[in-house]
Amino acid sequence: MALFECAAKLFGKAEEESGAAVASGGPLISFEHVSIGFDGRAVLDDVSFEVQRGETLCILGRSGVGKSVALRLLMGFLKPDAGSIRVEDAEIDTMGEDGLREIRKKVTMVFQNGALFDSLSVRENIAFPLRERGGLSEDEILAKVDRLMAMVGVESSADALPSSLATGYKRAVAMARALAASPEIVLYDEPTTMVDPIIAWRMGDLIEQMKQQFRLTSIVVTHDMRFAKRLADRILFLAEGKAHYFGPTEEFVSSQDTLIRQFLSLDAYRLPVA
Repeated sequence: MALFECAAKLFGKAEEESGAAVASGGPLISFEHVSIGFDGRAVLDDVSFEVQRGETLCILGRSGVGKSVALRLLMGFLKPDAGSIRVEDAEIDTMGEDGLREIRKKVTMVFQNGALFDSLSVRENIAFPLRERGGLSEDEILAKVDRLMAMVGVESSADALPSSLATGYKRAVAMARALAASPEIVLYDEPTTMVDPIIAWRMGDLIEQMKQQFRLTSIVVTHDMRFAKRLADRILFLAEGKAHYFGPTEEFVSSQDTLIRQFLSLDAYRLPVA
């Protein structure tokens, strides 16, 4: 089944209902002057950015600059030392666990390590959030799981345990599980790290398809500039705890800023072939 056909059946929406990829109006997500540090070291320092509904934001920067911390703040796993974080009109940094549970129905995260249940098969891992949420019969759950497995290309591993899967397939299963509950926002932590090119390309296809057809909003933390250029509407470049750049992808790629040029040159570097 084609990727769009799987997606259309999964989300239950016709193509003509999808509207523009990026909505006008106020931001869906906003960070306002957010700071957080650990053991006396500032990780994010007065960082502000926003994400519109249906937009894909890629967060770039060298290791240790707070890219993944930004995702954990948005999920409510961490609290900022200063500033505010909003999803629509909800200020999540002041919420308790009850409020955060409601936010996590809209926002889900694909962790770098997959965070799968080791004792459950691929099929059962993907079915888990559907059973937790309720409202579907067992036949409906299994049909939706089959569509999700087909979307990410893991249907042949339906009965396998996560420990038997390569890293790329674990990441694909985690992506399917994240999409199972039809969230509004998906956060991806280094989705292409240690993933073969075929899986990486399929992930990119799926993120792009969800944006174009269903206005699914994505934030992608990545070191892969080719992946970012393919997907990102805007880029947040973190350096030394600051939002060193926030804006359109094209302007980032063409920027003559010294830190940005250094980052891009390192990303482009390839070992010589003997």
